[in-house]
Amino acid sequence: MIRSRKAGIDDIALIRDLAEKSFLPTYKEILSADQLDWMFDWMYSADSLRRQIEDGHVFFIAYDGDRPCGYVSVERQGEALFHLQKIYVLPDFQGKHVGRYLVRLVFDYVKSLYSGECTVELNVNRNNKAKFFYERMGFSVARSGDFSIGNGYYMNDYIMAIELS
Repeated sequence: MIRSRKAGIDDIALIRDLAEKSFLPTYKEILSADQLDWMFDWMYSADSLRRQIEDGHVFFIAYDGDRPCGYVSVERQGEALFHLQKIYVLPDFQGKHVGRYLVRLVFDYVKSLYSGECTVELNVNRNNKAKFFYERMGFSVARSGDFSIGNGYYMNDYIMAIELS
C-alpha cells in the first residue's frame, strides 16, 4: 500500500538520496555525464533544496510500507497555475503505480488550494519516455522549448498541461 507525507527541511537528505537513485538513472541515456552532474548539484544540493522549500515548493515523499520509493514537488506559480516541478520513482518501484499515485496526490493537493478551474504544468525532456506516462495521466503538450539553465546547458523540454476543475 503506497502512502505519502509532506516533506520539510528535515527531509533534505532523504530527498537527495532518492534523487541520486532515481534522477541519475532516468537521464543517463539522454544527457552527458557532465550535464547530469551539474544539474544534480543545481537542483539537489542541500542549499538548493532548502531554497526550493523556503520559496514554496511543496515536496511529498511516497512510501511502500516503511520504504521511501519516490517523491514529487509542486509549486504554485499563479492564482490558478501550478507547476509539477519534480516527480521521480525509484527504479525498483517503476511500473507499480507509484507515479500515478504521486500525480493524483498533486491533483488533490492543488484542488485543496484552488477550488475553481486551474492548470497544472510540467516540463519533460523531449527524449524522455515519461511523456507517454503523462499523456496517460491526462496531460497534453502545450508547447516546447529549449531553456537555458546555466553553464552552457539547456533543458530541451515539452511543457505539458492539464486543466483541473
